[in-house]
Amino acid sequence: MDHFQLRNGELYAEDVPLARIADEVGTPVYVYSRATFERHARVFVEALSGLPKKPHIAFAVKANPNLAVLSLLSREGLGADVVSGGEMARALAAGMPATDIVFSGVGKTHRELADALDAGIGQFNIESGEEGRELAEIAAARGVVADCALRVNPDVDAGTHDKISTGKADNKFGVPIGHAPQLFAKLSQLPGLNLRGLAVHIGSQLSELTPLETAFTKLGDMLATLREAGHAITHMDLGGGLGVPYRAGEQLPSPFEYGEMVKRVTAGWDVTLMFEPGRVIAGNAGVLLTRVIRVKRGLKHPFVIVDAAMNDLARPALYGAYHDFAAVAPSGERMLANIVGPICETGDTFATDRETDALVAGDLAIFRTAGAYGATMASSYNSRGFVAEVMVDGSQFATVADRIPPGDIADAERVPDFLKA
Repeated sequence: MDHFQLRNGELYAEDVPLARIADEVGTPVYVYSRATFERHARVFVEALSGLPKKPHIAFAVKANPNLAVLSLLSREGLGADVVSGGEMARALAAGMPATDIVFSGVGKTHRELADALDAGIGQFNIESGEEGRELAEIAAARGVVADCALRVNPDVDAGTHDKISTGKADNKFGVPIGHAPQLFAKLSQLPGLNLRGLAVHIGSQLSELTPLETAFTKLGDMLATLREAGHAITHMDLGGGLGVPYRAGEQLPSPFEYGEMVKRVTAGWDVTLMFEPGRVIAGNAGVLLTRVIRVKRGLKHPFVIVDAAMNDLARPALYGAYHDFAAVAPSGERMLANIVGPICETGDTFATDRETDALVAGDLAIFRTAGAYGATMASSYNSRGFVAEVMVDGSQFATVADRIPPGDIADAERVPDFLKA
């Protein structure tokens, strides 16, 4: 459920007409619903409430790193799963306790490892022996001990898009699960490391639970193997990846169904379970509001050209991803059209041969399910500015990320003296 609904023939975000936001902030603009974020966070927490030990739930910051979003989720008791020093800084700035931050990612730099140690974050998810040894050296030099989990690659096909699959044997993440016992034994002997568990994450936008159950079962077997070898395992990070419906009427596993599977598979593990939800919290909590520039005749179907583009919402161009598209004030008439943006790329196409609300120049429309992997993946391609972001709270709203015009981006550039002669 989300809080973007039609009222008297016009789309609202909670109690705010989207047309009002377009008039006051301009388009394109991302619009987030506080009530939807809160609801989704609470549903996920509730789905895991029956575990023997209180779980650690860390929002995947890469899904939506806006400071207002992180502050809101911190108030809901969520920590942060970060994959860069910049994301860590955002989580801290949003009020998330350092001890609730988990640092994942395959390419942590020396500086990032050191800064995270100095900040006192809760856990590092180690992706390789090389990373583990480097972290141990940095920690030992500081006289501290880093709590860690070893990320394993279970060689499970998540059944999702290849570019967001992370658990197959040929993916770059983690260590092969068959190598884990030997590497765990070596790293656990290093001063500076408290290697307390395992981590796994097999991909994003998973549409069924079977791949997750397979991965978790393999992780449970490895847990038993490590304990038999004498290792003390207290934490297991099960990652994220639960998908959300992008199409109206699409049925995906619910957080409750996910939670029931987790409880069944992990029964008897006697650990603190850790989770990294991202899209399932943020996806349907945001829309991208856009305005039609013009409707152009096409050979087969007309082109509805909107002022949002692939630099604002990259997922369709990157993954061929689907986003529902709807008029803010639908007339009841329908049309078959191609929905495109103004970027000078054929890839700047959101939909082809799509049945949609009939639209004309000046009309407002939205791309739904844009709260995750939307604004965070934006660029300034074609010398366009960065899109604004707004959060709605009941009958009020605030701009939570300013629109950055092209001129401000150009101000950060300069022509060197050797080109001025």
